[in-house]
Amino acid sequence: MEFVFVVPRDDIFPDCYPHGLVPFGEELSFESFEQTVTEHGFFVERPRAEQEPAWKQVIPYTALVRDDEVFLVRRLKQGGEARLHDKLSIGIGGHVNPVDLPSEGPRNPIAAATRRELEEELNIEGTWDLTPLGMLNDETNPVGAVHVGYVQIAHLTGDASVREVDQLKGDWTSLEELARLAESDANFETWSSLLLPHLFAALPKPTPTA
Repeated sequence: MEFVFVVPRDDIFPDCYPHGLVPFGEELSFESFEQTVTEHGFFVERPRAEQEPAWKQVIPYTALVRDDEVFLVRRLKQGGEARLHDKLSIGIGGHVNPVDLPSEGPRNPIAAATRRELEEELNIEGTWDLTPLGMLNDETNPVGAVHVGYVQIAHLTGDASVREVDQLKGDWTSLEELARLAESDANFETWSSLLLPHLFAALPKPTPTA
C-alpha cells in the first residue's frame, strides 16, 4: 500500500483557506511553509488521505522552463489519476512517499520528492536550478480539497522528454503558445490554470526576433 505525506489543514491554513497561488514573499515565506511541513507532516495510507479533508497531501508541483519555453504535458487515460485524464499540465510532480524522507537532519522530504518525480516522469539532459514560487490551493473540486501544491520553477539547461510515454505526452511549448491555449480555454488541469498567470509574470518576456 502506498503511504503519502500529509500536513493537518489547520497547520497550513491557521487563518483562512486561500484560493489559487499564494506567492512566497512577505505574507508567506517558503521558509515558514517548509517549517510547517517539517514540524507537522506525517505519512498515512493514501486511500485514507484521499478521503480526509482535515489533512492536505503536499505535492511538489514543478514547472520546467528552458529560456522562453515551458514543458507542457497531457495526462493520458492510462495514467493513475482518473480525475486528471486528458488534462493539460505545466506542473510535474506527485505524492511525497516515505523514501523521500531524509535519513538525518530536518524532516523535510520536498526536495527529494521533487527530484524523484522529475526523474521518474522525464528524461532530463543537463542541470536545473529550482526557484520556489508559492503555495497552491484549490477547494473547488475533490482533487484540490485534499491536496496542496508546493510550486517551483525548474530552470533547465539542456533538454527533456517524457519517460512515462504510456501515461504522459509532452514537449516544449513557447510562452506565446501557452498564452494562446489559456485564452482559448484549453483543457488545463485546475492547478495549471491557476498557476499560468503567475508563471507568465515570473518569467522574463521573450526578446522579439528581427
